[in-house]
Amino acid sequence: MTLLTYQVFKTIADVGSFHKAADILGLTPSAISHAISSMENELGFSVLTRSKAGVNLTNYGEQLLPYVNAVLNCDESLKQEIAELNGLKQGKVKIGVFSSVCTSWLPEILHSFKKEYTEIEIEVFQGTYDDVAYWLKNGVVDLGFLSVSSAKDIPIEPLYRDELLCVLPNGVKEDKSTSYIDIEEMKHHQFVTQRDSTDADIQNFLKENSLQVQSNYHVVDDLSTIALVEKGFGICLMPKLVMTDIPYKVDSYSIKPHASRIIGLATMNPNFMAPAVRMMFNHIVDKYQEDEFKK
Repeated sequence: MTLLTYQVFKTIADVGSFHKAADILGLTPSAISHAISSMENELGFSVLTRSKAGVNLTNYGEQLLPYVNAVLNCDESLKQEIAELNGLKQGKVKIGVFSSVCTSWLPEILHSFKKEYTEIEIEVFQGTYDDVAYWLKNGVVDLGFLSVSSAKDIPIEPLYRDELLCVLPNGVKEDKSTSYIDIEEMKHHQFVTQRDSTDADIQNFLKENSLQVQSNYHVVDDLSTIALVEKGFGICLMPKLVMTDIPYKVDSYSIKPHASRIIGLATMNPNFMAPAVRMMFNHIVDKYQEDEFKK
């Protein structure tokens, strides 16, 4: 099989359509169909299923996709290495981000990096912690922002300690004599919670402190959570980074016991990054790594 065949397979997997893949790759639909048929004949099994709803991967196709991504990523790394040897700073970097990094850090990262490396293309994927971890493991992204606790077995470079805050509707704090909220006071309130995959660090804090949270509101987006708090549907825990320049009238307090998440930059192969990926990795570390994490 050729690299083009792998690219055809990956593109169809990404967009779920032969015609869309043909448009993206600049090929005819018949050429796309022929490439997949040849691939399936060579493999001896089907990798895609076609239906009125679109095109989906078979179980075999899902198992092959991470290896196809790895081959294509290696080819991209080779091209970048050759370009670097020729004195050219070019290539492509794919980054996975979660919501608060996407809104607080990413615009400045993209602006400052593109200013220095104009020929390097950047592709951004936004999702939950679980999404970013999946994308890293399956070769969809080269770099991913995660909290250290959510990275698990993925190599990660710690960057920034982000304090967890308790967010309440404006003016409802019971004990006005303190500048923080403790566990006992939290127990008097209903919570608006996010799914585990969205912020595992908050879920860990709730479990470690035996906070048996009962909530009718399970959302994914940070600002949606805060909007519900503003209207009096409960309180929430939220990283401090999220609370920068929010448009909602809520009060936020430090929590007792103190808690934080550590944001880091992850990559599956830190010792074998493509040149463009390594440039982006170093750029982010230089810009955002706090002194406590510097080696």
